[in-house]
Amino acid sequence: MTKKLLFLTALLATNASAQTEVTEYKPGVTEDGITYFLPNTSLRVALRATRTTYTPGEFARYAERYLRLKDIPQTTCDEWTLDGADIIAYGTADPAKAYSIKFRPKTSAPLVGLAPDGRLLSICDTAPELPALPRPSVKRTSAPAEAADAYKTEEILAAGSEAKMAELAAAEIYDIRESRSALVKGQADYMPKDGEQLRLMLENLDRQEAGLLRLFTAATATEEYVFILDFTPGAHDADEILCRFSRHLGVVDKDDLAGEPVRLTVKALTPLPEAPQDAGTGAPDKKEAADLRYIVPGRAAVAVTYQRRELAGQALPLAQFGRVERLGGELFNKKYSTHIRFAPETGGILKIDTDEKP
Repeated sequence: MTKKLLFLTALLATNASAQTEVTEYKPGVTEDGITYFLPNTSLRVALRATRTTYTPGEFARYAERYLRLKDIPQTTCDEWTLDGADIIAYGTADPAKAYSIKFRPKTSAPLVGLAPDGRLLSICDTAPELPALPRPSVKRTSAPAEAADAYKTEEILAAGSEAKMAELAAAEIYDIRESRSALVKGQADYMPKDGEQLRLMLENLDRQEAGLLRLFTAATATEEYVFILDFTPGAHDADEILCRFSRHLGVVDKDDLAGEPVRLTVKALTPLPEAPQDAGTGAPDKKEAADLRYIVPGRAAVAVTYQRRELAGQALPLAQFGRVERLGGELFNKKYSTHIRFAPETGGILKIDTDEKP
């Protein structure tokens, strides 16, 4: 039994040492050349929404009885509105499109700019800046009003029941309105001496009325939200539910039927190209294999809609709707220096210049 156990332990140790360590492939610059990825174009959708929180006043249940105010919330609740959306395109490395540039003998290695994920950004030129992407955020735009207790009179506070307090508060509101009306008409027992004094008296009455009204109505607080959703289209038209939106819950998961769908549509504006040779229609010859690859992007109409209302829409270049091309020839030889900049979002050429070396 001991011999069998020792044999099994030795066998497991041998198998473990024979296993190949797997590491993540990382493109970059080596002594022999450059490895890089071409991008997919991803879409970041920033949904802008407003949340309004209603907090009912102490006498909200008596609002209709004493002040004829209807539809006053009786419990704390939220109401959401979907205000709009922004669509931002950005690039992500496509692992299926990994290529290499081999340095030619007796030439200097080019200055290469790569994105953190390995996308090729530039050769012998300044790399373009990666776009700043929006992030989730929340900002309070209005806070609840101050407490209304300071506007309760001694008589209101001395009342024996909530119903009586509400009745007296409503009577105080009507008295304030009568006083303001008398001042405006010039019929008050004590009229102000000048216009400035009148203005101050009216402001004071307005403040008292607003404070007492808060006992019957709902105080509101609003916050502005930005929700972030990412989507990477395929090589064909798309019609996807990004999420759902509820008037009472805000943004919910796309499978949550409590909300109505927020849709993202992507429709090609140019005919989709045939599959390039790199995509499996045939292997390139040895000379073509060393060529620089880039993308000629196609254009697509991208829109975000909710309840048949377009929140955002624009035409964007997409790498997936384009094709892979080769830039052949000797890019880095003894006679010329080639400077190339690529679009981070699509892998297309932004600029290409060739300078003759001195």
